[in-house]
Amino acid sequence: MPKHPLPTALTASVLFALLAMPSLASEKLVLYTSQPNSDAQQTVDAFRAAHPDVEVEWVRDGTTQLMTRLRSELSAGVSNPDVLLIADSMTMESLKREGHLQAYLSPEREVYADELYDPEGYYYGTKLITTGIVYNTGAERQPQSWQELTQPEYAGQVTMPSPLYSGAALIHMASIEAHPELGEGYFDALQANRTEAQGGNGGVFNAVAAGSKPYGIVVDFLAIREAAKGSPVAFVFPEEGVSAVTEPVAIMQSARNLEAAQKFVDFVLSREGQELVSEQGYLPAHPEVTPPEGFPARDDIVLMPLDTQNALAREAELKQRFGDLFGS
Repeated sequence: MPKHPLPTALTASVLFALLAMPSLASEKLVLYTSQPNSDAQQTVDAFRAAHPDVEVEWVRDGTTQLMTRLRSELSAGVSNPDVLLIADSMTMESLKREGHLQAYLSPEREVYADELYDPEGYYYGTKLITTGIVYNTGAERQPQSWQELTQPEYAGQVTMPSPLYSGAALIHMASIEAHPELGEGYFDALQANRTEAQGGNGGVFNAVAAGSKPYGIVVDFLAIREAAKGSPVAFVFPEEGVSAVTEPVAIMQSARNLEAAQKFVDFVLSREGQELVSEQGYLPAHPEVTPPEGFPARDDIVLMPLDTQNALAREAELKQRFGDLFGS
């Protein structure tokens, strides 16, 4: 049979179209995260090393700022991220209730404690950032319990972050008030003892490290990491227990790159992903991954339980009461 070659112009256009097409083996993932820039870059780099076929576009900001951006996008009928990796479970629970997340039962969840992830798979905790006590090593006392900070010896010497600015501080307040030994009267006792509230954890740590306030309530990694660098501070996991934010990961309901998003969730929950968490100086959520230097053994850390749904329902009330006690 005679051959019928394609016209030259058509051949060229087909070839150009084929060359312009993205590789079928390539995927793209859009990530919104509140991790610090260096941690976010390390997380993305490690994920890409494990999944070189997935291109990652990521946006980093504080959780409050990210949620403002995301809600603006959603109200405009646009949702850019496929996956979220942000500070706290209360924010994730709010997004779940509003129908913005989708469930995914990651096979990696099997080793995790039930309280670290949503039972339907809407979000998963990836680390434990606990809140405890920091003291300046030049201070007269070394408090070992929350109750000690309300004693007269500590009057006017304690500083703490405000739930009006810090998600970790809000979860801490909710956890303290639900604790049977501490309860709703605890923050009244702190106020009566002239405890000072300021914006975020960074300001608290700086005040204690400088000695302007010998004692503080702060997230663990700040104090432990800086103590290892020579800062004159020590961190205490109080005997009544510590509250924790879990930096959960979740897939958006409108995710355009679902398979890549599922791979990302699996990775950050995997042993490899959790070893990176430890290398970054945080307490891994994975029970079999060794904590970083400066942390006690996992079994020695008592975690206060958090009823996320109840805390979310009480968010406005908690903030209002804190503002009434300590000012805005």
